[in-house]
Amino acid sequence: MTDEVLTPSSPGGDCLPQVPPASAGLGQEIAATLAGTLKALAEPLRLRMLSAIADDPRGESCVCDLAELADVSQPTVSHHLKVLRTVGLLDSERRGTWVWYRVAPEKEAAVAALLEGFAPAVVAPTVEAETTTAAELEGMAVHIERLAADLADATPQVSQETITSIVRDSHTALARSAKITRYLVPLTERFARQRLADLTRDPATAPPQVLFVCVANAGRSQLAAALTHSLSGGRVIARSAGSTPAVGVHPHVRDLVAEIDREAADEAFPKPLTDDAIRAADVVVTMGCGDACPIVPGVRYEDWAVGDPALASPEGLAAIRDDIAARVSRLLNTLTTE
Repeated sequence: MTDEVLTPSSPGGDCLPQVPPASAGLGQEIAATLAGTLKALAEPLRLRMLSAIADDPRGESCVCDLAELADVSQPTVSHHLKVLRTVGLLDSERRGTWVWYRVAPEKEAAVAALLEGFAPAVVAPTVEAETTTAAELEGMAVHIERLAADLADATPQVSQETITSIVRDSHTALARSAKITRYLVPLTERFARQRLADLTRDPATAPPQVLFVCVANAGRSQLAAALTHSLSGGRVIARSAGSTPAVGVHPHVRDLVAEIDREAADEAFPKPLTDDAIRAADVVVTMGCGDACPIVPGVRYEDWAVGDPALASPEGLAAIRDDIAARVSRLLNTLTTE
């Protein structure tokens, strides 16, 4: 018996020996379990129920509330909930006449990943990436260096080295999700100016400042920031950011923000979360981003369980706007005085 030597088989002949595809895929048992869960989710009403339960500020929902999601019989609602409970996504508890449902604790991370990451990515508008030439990249680099010099002249209290670092870091961070590169330089300038304002903010004299953080910074955090600016009459500075910024603000949300504040809608763009923004805030409001926001001593934190407007129906979008507006009003009462 002789040993068989595996050799690369490619046009160039320089690749490494190939790994058998079967060994790199999902295992049979895991694939079967995952397929069963996905099959349970492959029904619109079930997905809406799961989303409603996950976003319920009470942390749980009554079956009587879930029946309002669609014009179906109570037994049909109970059937769909049973399917979700059977695959381990929901826990239930009977209290008197009604049964209450909550996301199973061990499945909270998975459900959050589905609703906060996968779902928005699937429904996000497709944006074709631009092809950037070497000459355009070189020109962009020149603009970035010029921007750093201009900001250094305008902000003498911050070292030029720090400003250059902020400008370059802002450009790099925005470029990670950018598909239309011709907007990168002006967006970099706006983002860098915001970061410098946060860095030089004097809490003793500056107006109150709130930072709203969600995953994509394309929906509820943008909406919350616009409502804060509008309802406070500009007396409170509102920032927003995302743990994983999207390419752009969701069109439905941009339209809604425009109804509140046209200027805010024109200037809205997804931004990454930075330490500057957190440290400058009097209050940080997290909105579905989990543990992505670092805890900074002296900063007040609130977590708002609010539905994602990017995934909502027109009626749901209006309800989410009203919910956020009510929360913002309560928050402003603690930050401003007549």
